[in-house]
Amino acid sequence: MSDRKVVRAKDVMAQDYAMVDGLTTIKDAIDIFKQKNVSVLLINKRNNDDEYGILLLSDIAKKVLAQDRAPERVNIYEIMTKPVIGVDPQMDVRYCARLFDNFGLATAPVLDNGEVLGVVGYNQIVLDGLLTE
Repeated sequence: MSDRKVVRAKDVMAQDYAMVDGLTTIKDAIDIFKQKNVSVLLINKRNNDDEYGILLLSDIAKKVLAQDRAPERVNIYEIMTKPVIGVDPQMDVRYCARLFDNFGLATAPVLDNGEVLGVVGYNQIVLDGLLTE
């Protein structure tokens, strides 16, 4: 058996995200990315039966910029990914990396009982989770 310390998603998660409404325009979303210096926008649930959405800069590049769409005329809900695949705070980062690979993810929210605690991505998994003492 290995003496490796288990590193969990909660140990490496970051707080570099902002919560927004799905009706926010992409122009305003870009402003939020810049002003708050975040790498992820999570889209709030509209009600208790709804799910969170996620928006990355790569989504904007692929679905707005590359398609020559006007950022002031596109709303987040049109291009976001929803529902998000969340990560349990107790998940071992090794399984988190496998989950990302299996589903083509780069970032996911860390969810505990339906509430966002933070976000985890490959950067945190590798830089903070791979080599531990």
